[in-house]
Amino acid sequence: MTEFDTFTDRLDGPMYVVTAASGGERAGCLVGFASQSSIDPPRFTVWLSVANHTYRLAREADHLTVHLLHRDDRALAELFGGETGDRIDKFARVGWHPGEEGSPVLEQPSVWFTGRIEGRVEGGDHVGFLLVPVAACPPYEGQPPPLLRYRELRDLEPGHPA
Repeated sequence: MTEFDTFTDRLDGPMYVVTAASGGERAGCLVGFASQSSIDPPRFTVWLSVANHTYRLAREADHLTVHLLHRDDRALAELFGGETGDRIDKFARVGWHPGEEGSPVLEQPSVWFTGRIEGRVEGGDHVGFLLVPVAACPPYEGQPPPLLRYRELRDLEPGHPA
């Protein structure tokens, strides 16, 4: 354990599924490193592991869709985090439709946005994709359910190769 682990072990951010499409292919993965990165103009950055299938497809994509997960989306998190698109078609197991520029929009998470990729930032074993929002879900009605947090998925084995 390093001194930095003392800091990062206390983090418990929300979890997301990020989807991409390019060249007739679709991909999606579970993401824990993501954040709004500008208010005006609005920007959001998602960090994709260079080891996973979604990253390889996202390099060729123009848009990504970011889905915010709630606690009742655990099965979706397990599918997109515990399986790899190198071996299975995750989209055959869920409802979805093509969104902006074909970026897959999942039907289950009710909160999502699609962003045009404005830039990429090398960050070690992850690459940050800076997104400009171009489409979003309708406004949420009622009290939103609790978010699915990192700590609730700590035991999930990643589907992509180590």
